[in-house]
Amino acid sequence: MSDEAVGSNTAQQDKPDPQQNGGCRTAEAPVPENRPEASHFERIGGAASIDRLVEAFYARMDSLPGAAAIRSMHADDLSPMKDVLKRYLGEWLGGPPLYSQERGHPRLRMRHLHFKIGEAERDAWLLCMQGALQAEVADRPLRDELFEKFAKLADWMRNDPNNPHDRRR
Repeated sequence: MSDEAVGSNTAQQDKPDPQQNGGCRTAEAPVPENRPEASHFERIGGAASIDRLVEAFYARMDSLPGAAAIRSMHADDLSPMKDVLKRYLGEWLGGPPLYSQERGHPRLRMRHLHFKIGEAERDAWLLCMQGALQAEVADRPLRDELFEKFAKLADWMRNDPNNPHDRRR
């Protein structure tokens, strides 16, 4: 080997390769983002996806025999309720506070006290929401997370004597 070739080789060995680490190639560490995890609102696809979810929910309420009791709690024209639920769910899932800006604090239980909401009503509501989630949310882990949130909310809304949230300890 010529001296020139050896010198050239030595010069390359003296220069550190940022991609070399003890002879092992490693990727540069990613710079962490200072961004919080995406909200459910963002993950579901924003307002347009919430709109589709609410439309699918009320379509089920209108058509499923198991939802007849909760459908009877609503006016014939569901348009105003759809608009309210779209704003509420958007905010509840981490989107803009459109519901609160228009109607104040949700106070969901207070707003629903004039309805009997027991296990049967909770289950009918969840039947409609579960079907809507299956129809509108393709991401299975997200769908499962959302259903878990909805199930907790629906259980909280119960205003019957068996509601564990209302029992005094």
